[in-house]
Amino acid sequence: MDFHFEVHIWGYLGVLGSVKGPLPCAISFLIGCQILPSSHQIMFGFRLPRIHSKMSRELYSRSHLDTAPPRYNGPFYPLDKSAFQKSIPVLAARVPASQTSSILRSEVTRKYLIGLPKIRPVVSDPSAPDGDRLVLLGVSDPVELSPESLKLIESNGNGFTHYNLVLDYDYWTTSELLQAILPEELREGAPVGFAATGHVAHVNLNDEYLPYKKTIGQLFLDKNKSIRTVVNKLDNIDTQFRFFQMEVIAGEPDFIVEHHESDCRFTFDFSRVYWNSRLHTEHDRIVQSVHPGEVLADVFAGVGPFTIPAAKKGCAVMANDLNPASYTYLCQNVKDNEVSDEVRTFCEDGRNFIRNVFRRVYDTPFPAYTGPKLSKTALRKLQKQTARDKPAIENSTSQDFKPPRRKIDHFVMNLPDSAILFLDAFRGVFTDKALREVYSTMPIIHCHCFTRELELEQAEIDIRQRVEEKLEVSLQGDVEFKKVRSVAPGKEMYCVSFRLPPEVACNTKE
Repeated sequence: MDFHFEVHIWGYLGVLGSVKGPLPCAISFLIGCQILPSSHQIMFGFRLPRIHSKMSRELYSRSHLDTAPPRYNGPFYPLDKSAFQKSIPVLAARVPASQTSSILRSEVTRKYLIGLPKIRPVVSDPSAPDGDRLVLLGVSDPVELSPESLKLIESNGNGFTHYNLVLDYDYWTTSELLQAILPEELREGAPVGFAATGHVAHVNLNDEYLPYKKTIGQLFLDKNKSIRTVVNKLDNIDTQFRFFQMEVIAGEPDFIVEHHESDCRFTFDFSRVYWNSRLHTEHDRIVQSVHPGEVLADVFAGVGPFTIPAAKKGCAVMANDLNPASYTYLCQNVKDNEVSDEVRTFCEDGRNFIRNVFRRVYDTPFPAYTGPKLSKTALRKLQKQTARDKPAIENSTSQDFKPPRRKIDHFVMNLPDSAILFLDAFRGVFTDKALREVYSTMPIIHCHCFTRELELEQAEIDIRQRVEEKLEVSLQGDVEFKKVRSVAPGKEMYCVSFRLPPEVACNTKE
């Protein structure tokens, strides 16, 4: 499940404007969150932080202020933003500017501050040009204050007054505005979250919300400054390359995104390739399982979410994708992330890639791994040192020699809809004796797939059976089944990891 929501963290702020000392405050984050059901992991994507006063509107009940937006009766698109305006009279203590810190920092008065998100508890007093301030309170009458707080305010202030607090469209959240816009029967379960890829927000709207799609898109656009395009997923999916059709419901029709993940920069056309930001944790998990210096074959590489970070950590990668658009951006991302020496790219059918990749790496091996990639400054320094020490290097013994890398250690097959169907391509890949001699240890295959089985035990049985049917052997040794995420009701995504059975690789049966 992937969504965005607000989190409020309570604490104290050292300095706020001209007020010194600790102040009650809350830092609110708009967070994109993916809950991975199998491991209870949570993947977060932070958006712009906001510093609020003491409490969120959800938790602040003692003020009795009705801060809900007014019911909207205007056009659905474009929204009449001026209709979202509300004037709320609040009680305020008139305090000299020099005394505001005494009120704000005191334990006896702090709990009576107004405490609304995005509303500062101290404002200028329009009727006092000499510099008085108004401290906004969360009570409607001074009699609601405790004797101690009333005494402190009276001794440091100049009495009480009423202040007209005006809330407008910019104040309320997407969720609150939708509650004011949608009919009552659609308010519960309203779409308030999205998946963000670069500047594109992607939503999946149920049919009942389609009449309001442009309104929803406008809200997401207005409330998230990093978003420039909002798209709704359509049912049509490209059957060959698996990317989904989409419609723009707000913003500009610009699908060329720049997305950052795992300290890598990815550029691609979101409308022509497959990318799923919810798989960030899975991308990282697989990359962490591959050690620096090892060779990875990425059968369905897409634009490089496994390939690029693996290459950056020192792995050599054979990366393939059948989609010409994916291949184009894969090559661009390899160049942009400066891993061209570590990655070789291909654009062919996955089955052909599997059958040929063993021989390709054997015939044209990767250079020996020499350690982490150095920065340009460190590389120049090393080159100077090497020039000075050249005689010693020439006289070094052969024991320092490291052989080139001609053996694949891992395969990743991230095409969950059909990756299992490609496993038969591994049959007979080691008919050449020279290849068999290199592989004293067989490569590990990480194969992603879907299952309709919701229980872990039954899911493992289902996946194992399908894998063994394609390989025509029983899996032996350690086999790992990792639940990646719940895709839809009754549909789970898994990754099964196992070593390629030698009898499969050496089998000549077609």
